[in-house]
Amino acid sequence: MKKWFSQIGPATLIAAAFIGPGTVTLCSIAGVNFGYQLLWAMLLSIAATVILQEMSARLGLISQKGLAEVLREEINQPLIRIAAIILVISAIIIGNAAYEAGNISGGVLGLSAIFPNNKVIVSGMEINILSPIVGVLAFALLYIGSYKVLERSLIALVVLMSISFLVTALMTKPDLETVFKGLFIPSIPENGLLTIVGLIGTTVVPYNLFLHASIVKERWKKPEDLKFVVKDTVIAILVGGMVSLAIIISAAGSNLNEIQNAVDLAEGLVPLYGASAKYFMAIGLFASGITSAITAPLAAAYAAKGIFGWKESMKSNKIRSVWMFILFLGVLFSSLNIKSIEIIKFAQVTNGILLPVISGFLLWVMNKKNVLGSYVNNHIQNVFGFIILGVTIFLGARSIWKVFYSM
Repeated sequence: MKKWFSQIGPATLIAAAFIGPGTVTLCSIAGVNFGYQLLWAMLLSIAATVILQEMSARLGLISQKGLAEVLREEINQPLIRIAAIILVISAIIIGNAAYEAGNISGGVLGLSAIFPNNKVIVSGMEINILSPIVGVLAFALLYIGSYKVLERSLIALVVLMSISFLVTALMTKPDLETVFKGLFIPSIPENGLLTIVGLIGTTVVPYNLFLHASIVKERWKKPEDLKFVVKDTVIAILVGGMVSLAIIISAAGSNLNEIQNAVDLAEGLVPLYGASAKYFMAIGLFASGITSAITAPLAAAYAAKGIFGWKESMKSNKIRSVWMFILFLGVLFSSLNIKSIEIIKFAQVTNGILLPVISGFLLWVMNKKNVLGSYVNNHIQNVFGFIILGVTIFLGARSIWKVFYSM
């Protein structure tokens, strides 16, 4: 067991990042509305994530640079470089600041299911006291600035989250034949297309491509370590994927007709499977919130470091100011229940543009021998990569259409 844990590395942060409160809620809604029918969509999402994250990790190992650094160095046309920098700053830094409130709120929701009396009135304003608590925990882990401490903390949280959701799924006693049918026989139920797109979009996360390339070089330095990088990537993302599948299975066994978030699912499981199901679900939601609350500011800091060419360590004031800014806004919006609609819409638009752009750039750079030498993509990797690129273009168009349609 000790040897197995010693081999777990940076990809744990990627799994921790994509299993956030948004993923938990969307998987819950997918299970409640469509049962086991959309398990195949999550399986497809996991495969796409493994392929793209392996490319990002390979780039980080071989070049010993983050994706943002390579982006700045390899795009020679000034206007395109400026446009790329604006996209990265907008979607990775500003976008993460907007969504950090959701991450903090997710952790708070999990705690709220266990500690319901959590609000105080200050000067006539209702404040949730759990938000600062979650924020302080995330702050402490980030401020330490030790990659090893951060990695081990996130491994522990991911293990806690995995056990919580897997136990919850087992409590529902799912019909295995129906589960396997949902996994391997694709079907698109009525009104299910947007949910399918959402499941893919919440798993294939743009900022993870920046984060993975940057953190791989913290752990491994030599091309000979590629086998460990690939193993780490596959194992961590498969574990993360199992968590997402477990949430869908739990929701499918809840017999609920409608939910708004994962806490509704936790409450709905109580009559069927007892109070313990609620607590397992709540602990998993808390863990998913705190892991995303840590990785989103961290990704923004690494992206800023690469795009601006900063050489300082992660303990420097300049880099700390980036993740502190994002964490502070997340705690503030979560504590006061402020819904920054315009910023979130902007984040959705920029992320919708960024996902296909970054996927396309990643494919482009993964075929450049001056960057990767003999470790460029082979034909099979390129075929799968371009299929995923097509899907990300569709996702981006859908995301932008949804925002403007709702205006």
